[in-house]
Amino acid sequence: MQLPEPLDPESKDQKVAADFCDKLKRPRNIAELTKERLRRAAKNVKDENPMFAGDLGFRVFKLDSSNIRAWEPDRDDLDRTLLDNQEHLKADRTEGDILYELLLKLGLDLCVPIEARTIAGKAVHSIGGGVLLTCLATEITRDEVEPLAQGIVAWHKALEPAGDTTCVFRDSAFADDVAKTNLAAILNQHGLTNVRSL
Repeated sequence: MQLPEPLDPESKDQKVAADFCDKLKRPRNIAELTKERLRRAAKNVKDENPMFAGDLGFRVFKLDSSNIRAWEPDRDDLDRTLLDNQEHLKADRTEGDILYELLLKLGLDLCVPIEARTIAGKAVHSIGGGVLLTCLATEITRDEVEPLAQGIVAWHKALEPAGDTTCVFRDSAFADDVAKTNLAAILNQHGLTNVRSL
């Protein structure tokens, strides 16, 4: 972990690092310097060992507010408040934003392997070799439920995860309660009993 601590070009100890960031046209901070060092170290490993097939990448996260809107009812207009909170996930957030917050909330490491597939036209993510399966699509119709569930079941069988699997869906995505219940029932029939929605 590295905070974006500013580099002071006036400081004798930090001038070379600040000038280096300027040369790369990057902000003058320790985080940017660290990212460039990691990129160059990875390139050196690859250049010196062309057959190396390991992971040389890194992920950068920035702390933000939750993707889930807080419940703040307007006691003078509860009807409007309920309608405004039908979708409790913030509209400007990506699937990736929600996925990583989900990892944090479930206590999973942010460095676990994540694989994505398209099943029934929806992006589905497998985290940690199938320990967590997510579909955070914004819409799941009744007609899409069965092919989506069957595709998830087939992928789960292929992954053969070591422990129990949790499946997570966006609650507001389902066309109705019937679609949500049918999807959960199909997953349950195949041993995927821990089905949650956000």
